[in-house]
Amino acid sequence: MVGTRVLRLAMMAAGAVGGLSGAAYGLLNGQSRYARRVIGEPLGVPFRADGIHLPDGTGPLAVPDGSDGVAPLRLAVLGDSSAAGLGVDAPEELPGVRLARGIAAELERPVHLTTYAVVGSTSRHLAAQVDAALEVPPQLVLVIIGANDVTSKQSVAECAALLGAAVARLKSAGVGVVAGTCPDLGAIRPIPQPLRSVASSWSLALGRAQRRAVETAGGSAVPLADLLSPEFLTRPHELFSPDRFHPSAAGYEAAAALLLPALCAAIGEWQGAPVPQAPVRSSAAEARRPTSRVVARLNRRFGPRR
Repeated sequence: MVGTRVLRLAMMAAGAVGGLSGAAYGLLNGQSRYARRVIGEPLGVPFRADGIHLPDGTGPLAVPDGSDGVAPLRLAVLGDSSAAGLGVDAPEELPGVRLARGIAAELERPVHLTTYAVVGSTSRHLAAQVDAALEVPPQLVLVIIGANDVTSKQSVAECAALLGAAVARLKSAGVGVVAGTCPDLGAIRPIPQPLRSVASSWSLALGRAQRRAVETAGGSAVPLADLLSPEFLTRPHELFSPDRFHPSAAGYEAAAALLLPALCAAIGEWQGAPVPQAPVRSSAAEARRPTSRVVARLNRRFGPRR
């Protein structure tokens, strides 16, 4: 699945650039085939640890333990393989579990986690996931989506609009919504250059469009590319799983640390330090702009002007 989409990305990249030479077209296709061999297909399916998680880290339980009579807060997770947690080695490392237990500890209240995220999903699958989630409306929803939109080269505007529509539906049902926007695919080392730069540009563009759509619909957007790109670029062996495409347990932990305050704030329950304003563009992404690289090379060659 991943390999096929990377190949399609290369073909669309070649077709999107008018007058691209046959040699360049062949280069992109060759790089895509290489990435497909290295990444391979997703192995297995994500763990599931849905159920009730308690403030002390116990869970998942099928039913409340009844010790304090407090009704669990219902948390739903929607999206793709990153939302589902593909790549971890144990159920307790799933992003949904980390967040459910973090929210439970913060609120001192049980949290009932339900995962609707499906590996391979694109923004076109969100409507069905929202339908399922709203059968018993949760109080809080996390959505992580976008990587498959990029690798299947779907329209940025369409995908952002679909995410915005999903958020609007959830908000109209009284649900607090946080969306983790598209990660920076330029951090995935098995995708060679120049294909990696193409993937990076499209993923960053989608992330910005998603952020606008989510905030317009009344949700809260956490720009994962802008906030996590520097870490994943400098610590790939630690933060990626063995497939070198999906995050590892440490990678999901880094994302969960950013998402937890936003989720608690979405229901008015964050008691920690003020939730920081997310940057418009990460320093790592900015450094990869051609003009920035030219200026950096000139500065290294000639030194700062006195």
